[in-house]
Amino acid sequence: MTVVHSAPKIASNEGVLDALTKALGKSVISGEEKHGEIILTVARDSIVDVLRSLRHDHAYQQMMEIAGVDYPDRAERFEVVYMLLSLTKNHRIMVKLSTDEATAVPSITDLWPNAGWLEREVFDMYGVKFAGNPDLRRILTDYGFEGHPFRKDFPMTGYTELRYSEDEKRVVYEPVKLAQDMRTFDFLSPWEGAEYVLPGDEKAEGGDADKKAAEKKS
Repeated sequence: MTVVHSAPKIASNEGVLDALTKALGKSVISGEEKHGEIILTVARDSIVDVLRSLRHDHAYQQMMEIAGVDYPDRAERFEVVYMLLSLTKNHRIMVKLSTDEATAVPSITDLWPNAGWLEREVFDMYGVKFAGNPDLRRILTDYGFEGHPFRKDFPMTGYTELRYSEDEKRVVYEPVKLAQDMRTFDFLSPWEGAEYVLPGDEKAEGGDADKKAAEKKS
């Protein structure tokens, strides 16, 4: 028996941005359609009311993901991005807000219980706090981890490393020690060539000079 779902196979963005911007009113700071996505930037303190309206009045039933973004040069360096899905419309939208390290974002765990885990990920990776989250603690990093690894100013090597010590018969934490300096890669095409001179290149240049000198003598 064939079951036909009422949701369209392909959902159009036509009219969605204008309708949602009008419905949400002053809570919306800006809206745009970019890369085929409807993106709404809203006031931080209005996020709960905005998402409640999108769920109850506009049929965006599922909170699919919450992500963080770090822009260190901004006064409010962090963006929190909420990705919603309408099952009945087969349509997705993104809602985002800005905050800083000290200002907590209202939790949406009363709307979607699964947001508790998602907010914990953003807190762990970026250090963004969520006011009202009943269990705001690290979820991906280890106990005693220092810093927030998705921040742009977090060192690539981290601050500490762990290993199992045969002498102490336990896992120990130690400052990071690199066996060699980290290499930097320019990722240029080999046909373009790098601007710097690698060790050993001078031998190739010298070899060409010796070869030319030999050809002149002959």
